[in-house]
Amino acid sequence: MIDYDKIFGITDDEGFRRAALELFRFQAERCEPYARYISLLGIDPAAVTQTERIPFLPIEFFKTREVYCGLDAPEKIFTSSNTGGTEPSRHMMADLSLYERAFTEAFEHFYGPAEGWSIYGLLPNYLQREGSSLVYMVDRLIRRCGSGGFYLDEYEKLLDDMARDPKPKILLGVSYALWDLAERYAPKLRDTVVMETGGMKGRRAELPKAEFHRILAEAFGVERIHSEYGMAELTSQAYSSGEGIFRAPAWMRVLVRDVNNPLRILPAGSRGAVDIIDLANVGSCAFIATQDVGSLFDDGSFTIEGRLSGADIRGCNLLVQ
Repeated sequence: MIDYDKIFGITDDEGFRRAALELFRFQAERCEPYARYISLLGIDPAAVTQTERIPFLPIEFFKTREVYCGLDAPEKIFTSSNTGGTEPSRHMMADLSLYERAFTEAFEHFYGPAEGWSIYGLLPNYLQREGSSLVYMVDRLIRRCGSGGFYLDEYEKLLDDMARDPKPKILLGVSYALWDLAERYAPKLRDTVVMETGGMKGRRAELPKAEFHRILAEAFGVERIHSEYGMAELTSQAYSSGEGIFRAPAWMRVLVRDVNNPLRILPAGSRGAVDIIDLANVGSCAFIATQDVGSLFDDGSFTIEGRLSGADIRGCNLLVQ
């Protein structure tokens, strides 16, 4: 049994290394798709002694296999949006209390106690489907705040409610909805952090992130735009307080790999495809090779620059088909 307190109590690199290797060996034995993938790579889990040597499971496995190692049936199955008609990913959550602890501690690490905020969620495409982990997270944080709420396209009501709210506010929205709000109203917000979660979902043209943030900041009258980085396949989130530079909680690390050799981890300061270690992914797989491209800095912060071209067919995607 993995000790949750050990995961959330990580304070240094050595503590992270020990916890990562312990969880790797557990999942290499218990998570059948991951175990088979490791076997096909010819890797002996007992011989892996460095986190950089842990094999990362291609994220596509969450679409085609049951990536799960819980003892009992999952408490919840979160799904990704299936923009473009692709098969959605399925993340089987063994323990919702673990998910709630992860997103609460990560949020409060970067923003302080949730009770000090009101959160306003502008997440129309997520609210209109079942199984969104983002909606679950924001809903629980709103309850913890005690103020705020969800909105679809009720922009005037959203702005009125925010204007009457005396607390500091976070307007958390999917990118295209924030852009719509900015274009239609250009409201100058007070005591408000504007946080985008990414995703035009085919609704608007994709812009370079810096240009998109400039448009939002000017329309909303804020100095910078914050961002949240998460996905259905993860339990944890990273946050950016501006300029697209993300920082992760202590139990989550980002590495970058060579796009042409997915088993080669690049040094800090490099640009490549993004690998993630999320030690809160206890009941699934904590070691994920994503389809994102980004840069990693010496202090562990990172940027996300877009998606791999032909992402569904690149890399070591053994067993995906």
